Amino acid sequence: MSQDQLDTVFQQWQDNEARAEEMIPLLGKLYRQYNVIPSLFGRSLINRSVTRILKNHRYVRKVEGTELSVADTLPMVRAMTELELGPAHIDIGRLGVAFKHAGESDVVAFLKRELADIVGCHDSSGMGGEPQDVVLYGFGRIGRILARIMIEKAGGGNLLRLRAIVVRGSGDDLEKRASLLRRDSVHGPFSGSIDVDYDNHALIANGHYIRIIYADSPAEIDYTAYGIDNAIVVDNTGKWRDREGLAQHLESRGVSKVLLTAPGKGDLKNIVHGINHQTIGDDDRIVSAASCTTNAIVPVLKAIDDEYGIVHGHVETVHSYTNDQNLIDNYHKGDRRGRSAPLNMVLTETGAAKAVAKALPALSGKLTGNAIRVPTPNVSMAILNLSLGKATDREALNEYLRQMALHSPMHKQIDYVDSPEVVSSDFVGNRHAGVVDAKATIADDKQAVLYVWYDNEFGYSCQVVRILQYMSRVCHRYLPATS
Repeated sequence: MSQDQLDTVFQQWQDNEARAEEMIPLLGKLYRQYNVIPSLFGRSLINRSVTRILKNHRYVRKVEGTELSVADTLPMVRAMTELELGPAHIDIGRLGVAFKHAGESDVVAFLKRELADIVGCHDSSGMGGEPQDVVLYGFGRIGRILARIMIEKAGGGNLLRLRAIVVRGSGDDLEKRASLLRRDSVHGPFSGSIDVDYDNHALIANGHYIRIIYADSPAEIDYTAYGIDNAIVVDNTGKWRDREGLAQHLESRGVSKVLLTAPGKGDLKNIVHGINHQTIGDDDRIVSAASCTTNAIVPVLKAIDDEYGIVHGHVETVHSYTNDQNLIDNYHKGDRRGRSAPLNMVLTETGAAKAVAKALPALSGKLTGNAIRVPTPNVSMAILNLSLGKATDREALNEYLRQMALHSPMHKQIDYVDSPEVVSSDFVGNRHAGVVDAKATIADDKQAVLYVWYDNEFGYSCQVVRILQYMSRVCHRYLPATS
């Protein structure tokens, strides 16, 4: 390659950097002024760096086989800021690919047609709904990630307001609580700033005033004393998992509903967003977000069952160790879990296979399951060994799952990767419930084996936030519409 050609390649990169830099404030305007949440084939474009935006554009070629650059999307973003759009999730990547395939030249006319339902629908007097107070009961792994996500999303039309966090203690550990939110060995530093208001027992995270309430039980708390009312309490302690125990939260003044971040027992609805969240009614005051594994496998299982039918199957979970296990050998009430988590693979049980039926009744009694805890701190894998009702092959099965990940209503739940080099750490921070590893797929006649990665902390927490959004009845439409 000549020096002129090398210079041309570098100049193209610099030109694209400049376009991405121009795009960032426009994306922010769409988000904060118009409550439009822009993405690119499911990859968020909010609060992203120049390099990340360019990388997201390169992702389009991998999944769609079509080159899409910021030169294609910047004119669309510019035009959208002038269309007075109403609240919506808008996939700029899908719009960009459709515009290129259509061979049109008038981007404004194209957007007015594709986004007709929301063009001119901006309401400057409101945010598209009423704000919803949220309280985190517990501040462990899931609690802190939920806090990060809600703080990150608070700039647009999300309307979820994290008002308080309930922990045990005497009130002399605020700096330690703040430090655990600031720094995370798995997910990296907090994106923003956190200050501590010692006098009022509060954290100020990116401008959000969050009270820290010290209590040993829900009975001790009057949330209205902190200006909190009609709140959804997210119980991430796992202390109570049945209706009777969780109902204690409803006795606290200022609480309207409860969401459990663990599999619910008894008659509690176990919700996997994207699958059965529409079953949550106004009268459902206590619901469960099921488990991270259930959230990872149910969308893929539904996709497979819809197309091929599942006769029976086995789910093997290769799961990162959790805080429930011991660092070194010591007593534990659970079988095998007393052995050192960082030093052993630990065979244990999982209720995920049975729990599938609570979200997907069609698979009741069709699945068995087991789990192996392994010495990694985050990201897990589910291996689905399935007997199908209809024959297929590897190529057809992978193409179907790719389409489901890109173009189905479950595109927020199912992700798809086709790389020979990915390992577990590559999926830290992935916001989907599960990621199909196409290179590992095995299919022969009516037998199939699928490998599904999932960030058992972050991906699951994103699913919990989606349930919170639905419970608060602030659910913007996705455009362009998926099939």
